[in-house]
Amino acid sequence: MNDIRSELAAAGAHLASLGLSPGSSGNLSVREGALVHITPTGADLSDLAPAELSVLDLTGKHVDGPKPSKEFPLHTAFYRREPGAGAVVHLHSRHATAVSCLPAWSERSAIPPLTPYFVMRVGQTPLLPYAAPGDIGQAAQMEALTFPFRAALLQNHGPVVAGHSVTAAVDAAVELEEVAALLLALGDRTPRLLSPEEIAPLAQKYASPWTDSR
Repeated sequence: MNDIRSELAAAGAHLASLGLSPGSSGNLSVREGALVHITPTGADLSDLAPAELSVLDLTGKHVDGPKPSKEFPLHTAFYRREPGAGAVVHLHSRHATAVSCLPAWSERSAIPPLTPYFVMRVGQTPLLPYAAPGDIGQAAQMEALTFPFRAALLQNHGPVVAGHSVTAAVDAAVELEEVAALLLALGDRTPRLLSPEEIAPLAQKYASPWTDSR
């Protein structure tokens, strides 16, 4: 059995155990060279079979396995725009999805720099305008953005996160959910945000994308 496929199945079970993938929502993928292994349509992340993942090429062409998740355009778009991305996680996690229903903090990040771990593990997270799930145009819009990021919020939908490995993508998705929960908990209060001088060394040390100048 392919180790990365087993790793993806384990990641799905972990995310489901955290309550971040209700029902059959959410989808995961891992890149192996010029191929992408992705969860099938309607898959329950808590019970993925490594041998039953869909296989695509980087253009999104279905190569092998069952029908892929309809969100595959987001995954392949992330791999094309980020050559170092090794895995992509898309969830409908409660707090991040709630934040996706609110106005963005800035043009380049829906969420402000509340914590060092958000800056370190996730980085600036743009809000992509609403589109129906699986919309190819939304994926193309994400791919075409000219500033760096490794996570985005899909308006009224949820987060999509890339990482250099399955573990990195999962950790970033969990951190994004946590900072979204903090933001919602703050409500209308005005929080202290990390300053540009505090952000810069974190972004540099952890190679995290943060170019927002607000």
